[in-house]
Amino acid sequence: MDNLEILRIAMAQSAEDLSCAAEDFEKQENVVVFSKENAKARKYLKLPFSCQLVSYGNNIVASVAPALADITQEYINRFTFYHCFETPNMLALSEKLRPYGLDICFMAEYFLPDIHALKKLPCPYELRVLTPPDFAGLYLPEWSNALCEKRKHLDVLAVGAYDGKKLIGLAGCSADCETMWQIGVDVLPAYRKKGVASALTSRLALEALARGKVPFYCCAWSNIASARNAIRSGFRPTWAEMTAKSREFIETMNKNSD
Repeated sequence: MDNLEILRIAMAQSAEDLSCAAEDFEKQENVVVFSKENAKARKYLKLPFSCQLVSYGNNIVASVAPALADITQEYINRFTFYHCFETPNMLALSEKLRPYGLDICFMAEYFLPDIHALKKLPCPYELRVLTPPDFAGLYLPEWSNALCEKRKHLDVLAVGAYDGKKLIGLAGCSADCETMWQIGVDVLPAYRKKGVASALTSRLALEALARGKVPFYCCAWSNIASARNAIRSGFRPTWAEMTAKSREFIETMNKNSD
């Protein structure tokens, strides 16, 4: 699998998520489509979207509820596409969404592996490849990025770092769709900044590719440590997403994080 094939697979999956054509992400003009449910979409997505903006660096593809099509079209054509994901510009979209009980909720950057940069990285601790039977007892707060208790059935592969018999770092793959597995990684605080996270991430990415799956990595733009780990591990920024959610959903999330 080369970099172009990896990119094509990612765009094809984004097209399933957004109910558009994969070619839409390579157009120079922006595209607005109506969101709908799709069994082939990433499992954790709640479809249909109210307003979802995605860019692979050429334009914006917006997947929206029909009532928000005009609002969204006006917004994405008002600014240079990459400025639509920034303040103060996105506040203009928020203002238009609020009468519908919506607001901007999630903003994230997604990374794909660069075949020319991805390689096994050294680790001062033993690395072990783990499969679902090994995950029992690992659904704990310290491994909540690597494994997801709410979607255990999607956790398909992991790599653990061990200091003797002690698990000190864990990277896990979630089978979020047929062709792509998402990587999450956790390292215990006392073992950070020793190259453990990048060793785990790169090894797991290689294991996923060996199984014919495209690994991908996601983090918030402000999570500098996570973005640096992606780059060190052989991943490169590839696309960005911005998601609107109901005010009720946002308020519930804020209450749960208190």
